[in-house]
Amino acid sequence: MTEDTVILDGGLATELEAAGLNIQGDPLWSARMLYSNPQAVKEAHYRFLQSGSDIITTATYQASIEGFIQHLGLTLEQANQLMMTGVQLAKEAVWDFNTDGVHPGRRVPLVAGSVGPYGAFLHDCSEYSGAYEEWMSKEELKAWHRPQMHCLVSAGADLIAMETIPSLKEAEALVELLQEFPNSQAWLSFSCKDAQCISNGKRFSEAMQVARRSKQLVAIGVNCCAPTLVEPLLESAARHKSPDLSWIAYPNSGEDWVVGTG
Repeated sequence: MTEDTVILDGGLATELEAAGLNIQGDPLWSARMLYSNPQAVKEAHYRFLQSGSDIITTATYQASIEGFIQHLGLTLEQANQLMMTGVQLAKEAVWDFNTDGVHPGRRVPLVAGSVGPYGAFLHDCSEYSGAYEEWMSKEELKAWHRPQMHCLVSAGADLIAMETIPSLKEAEALVELLQEFPNSQAWLSFSCKDAQCISNGKRFSEAMQVARRSKQLVAIGVNCCAPTLVEPLLESAARHKSPDLSWIAYPNSGEDWVVGTG
């Protein structure tokens, strides 16, 4: 590990479940805890910081303004505030960690505002296929993501984590939307189906071309894929990577998700 290596946190939902919380099958997934048990979210962030994380990611992957209104019965104003709470809890955890003692050699931890794909809102596993790109335009995807990104930026996220993106169309929509927040930086991470392709079948090397169009991206990579796929995927796109872009990788355990049984 080099000095330039940055350590991310782990699976927030997994950590919340390990603490005894039940979120399986919930259409909001771990984002529901922002409403029902915010202290548990903050404590999970803190444990990741204790374990060495340089960046912690907000509990907003499966959160959306539309989803909060639909599943929690909130008003638009309340939904916006709850989205911002995701950033506030993470920043409070960082504050507590920094004030609880001296941490020699540690970077000041950053908070990444998680923006999951539209498929996460659909709650039908389409974040691993990108099937919805067939009936949604790029402008429609931008319109859907805009309120979430606005809240995360407004709440003071240090950067935006655009993650588990299954298609080039949605990646292009997010990269273009990011331009509306010119002072923000982000990483772009794809869900992938094999050692060459992202989830909708396009080559990961093509995804690199999308990333190169943005001066606001600090990293591109893969997540929620088998660990054995990481190296070949990154190698497949290495010749297209700009020197100022870092790789980012956070695979899962390598198991397959079985719909219906969890």
